[in-house]
Amino acid sequence: MKKNKYRLVIYCLIGIIISLSVGFISSKITRQAIPNWYANLNKPFFSPPNWIFAPVWSTLYILMGVALGRVWFYGRYNQNKKIAVLYFTFQLLVNGLWSLIFFGFKMPSLSMIVIIVLWFLIQRSIFWFRLVDLKASFMLYPYLAWVSFAAILNSAIIFLN
Repeated sequence: MKKNKYRLVIYCLIGIIISLSVGFISSKITRQAIPNWYANLNKPFFSPPNWIFAPVWSTLYILMGVALGRVWFYGRYNQNKKIAVLYFTFQLLVNGLWSLIFFGFKMPSLSMIVIIVLWFLIQRSIFWFRLVDLKASFMLYPYLAWVSFAAILNSAIIFLN
């Protein structure tokens, strides 16, 4: 029993490292654009302060990593594991792509299309994670909520600029 707990922890740590790596790469792109381009955009009244994004995203990436680790661990004998991990991988790549398009290329309109695709992929990840591990699927709901808010913020920025 103890051996399985350690294995689960290792799987979760690997998942966290993978997720945080995407966040780290995205933050490199984001940090360069915030003081100049993003600071000069017209933003809606509900736009959060810039300092909130790093702790929120860090928390979300950690939750995503734990969820991925749980699916890897508990899905060893589950035929849905491969599809679940595939959707998760795609959504993680699209997550990074959104930062590149919005902050790197400074294209809010195109990033709106990307965030819609991201939202769909998160939904599918939740669905497939649920078939492997219910707790893992619950860990993705804060992420879905934040991306939903980000989509609203993204569309408001398009409208105001």
